[in-house]
Amino acid sequence: MSDLKEVLKEAAIQIGSGGSAGFVEVCIMHPLDLIKTRLQLQSKITTKVLPNNYYNGILDCFVKMYRNEGPTSFWKGILPPILVETPKRAIKFFTFEQYKQFFLFGHSSPTPMTYSLAGLGAGITESIIVTPFEVVKVNLQANKATKVPSTSVVAREIVSKGGFGFGGLYKGLIATIYRNGVFNMIYFGFYHSVKDFVPSSERNDIEFLRKLGIGFTSGTLASCINIPFDVAKSRIQGPQPEQDRIKYKSTFKTIAIVYKEEGYGALYKGLLPKILRLGPGGAVMLLVYEYMHTFLVKTFK
Repeated sequence: MSDLKEVLKEAAIQIGSGGSAGFVEVCIMHPLDLIKTRLQLQSKITTKVLPNNYYNGILDCFVKMYRNEGPTSFWKGILPPILVETPKRAIKFFTFEQYKQFFLFGHSSPTPMTYSLAGLGAGITESIIVTPFEVVKVNLQANKATKVPSTSVVAREIVSKGGFGFGGLYKGLIATIYRNGVFNMIYFGFYHSVKDFVPSSERNDIEFLRKLGIGFTSGTLASCINIPFDVAKSRIQGPQPEQDRIKYKSTFKTIAIVYKEEGYGALYKGLLPKILRLGPGGAVMLLVYEYMHTFLVKTFK
């Protein structure tokens, strides 16, 4: 009975630490996620139809959004992430720890392969939970009106048009799995493997900077590799460029269409704001998780 109590206590600590990490990260970094989505949704068709809403990079997007939509527009679509990030990150870190034990493959301690496979498993699990919220968030972020409909209104509209399945709230599930699976495989694999090799320091400030640097590098590297899947996900889940026709359907077909019509560089649209968000955001999340985990262990164990 005492062993079960300890297991449940550790699970609660992992979930609490992960939830805290997600909440802090999304509140700080959401504006860059919004700009990333706006840039990824741009295509040749939307540029011709709405030339005044075309963004020439991050700064231009910031200026036009502030001028045309107001300062609060940078937090459009933040409610779905806030509602989902706390349980999402909680589940992400919790399942990572469970997958880590599963992928030990007889080793006494985790290997780089263990961390990578555990990250992949956590990313897939997270995708299944988060996809409906992502669909609502992308549609909210794509809305360029000054007065944006509420989260519930957008969600009901998506359900009324496409239902709860792959044409509605779970549209783009496979693309989300590719995006999150690849990201977390590299993110966790790189962070934990490198952290074990880079010597730690007894000085708190140096140790903080060490973890911050490794976390930033992990988030940046993972962002650079998974960005084509992120672009495909945004195109599939966002408003279609042509009325009465679903142009973007499957993940790899969408990537092929974007490449054919817009060139190789279009597969990396939104990379800079993604890096600016998930580089420091990834570092913030890992640091909040580790420090919160240490705090909760000292408090409750």
